[in-house]
Amino acid sequence: MNLGGLNDLYRQLIIDHAQHPHHHGELPAASQTITLNNPTCGDVIKLAVTFADDRIEQIAFSGEGCSISQASASMMTDLVQGQTRAQAKKEIQVFLEMLMENPEATQDDPDELLGDAAVLAAVVKFPARIKCATLAWKALEQAISEEEAHE
Repeated sequence: MNLGGLNDLYRQLIIDHAQHPHHHGELPAASQTITLNNPTCGDVIKLAVTFADDRIEQIAFSGEGCSISQASASMMTDLVQGQTRAQAKKEIQVFLEMLMENPEATQDDPDELLGDAAVLAAVVKFPARIKCATLAWKALEQAISEEEAHE
């Protein structure tokens, strides 16, 4: 497959997640509910997480935003559902480093660790969209921190 075809495939994956988001909705009995917004473009993500035995038992998001923010939230919820908090924190770290082009980034392979969410690496070419892509991930990071603070 040529590079153009690969870019089209990645673009289609993002569009599919944005138009048909996974884990979209509310969790009335959530352990943690975090709402974050990106004032630059108006994205709002409300993330609800139910933790049980150090695992993300259930996760859902709602809110409004651009295709990048909605697709990123959908991909992130697919990835972390059922994982331990430590696993999710590692994935958050790798995702944020991938988008920030951090030279001290871990040696973990984003393609292997992040699944579909690794396609969002292309967002680094559009600095104004990085906050859109990271919004849900930062909400999960905050939810995990708040859950750990209540233990």
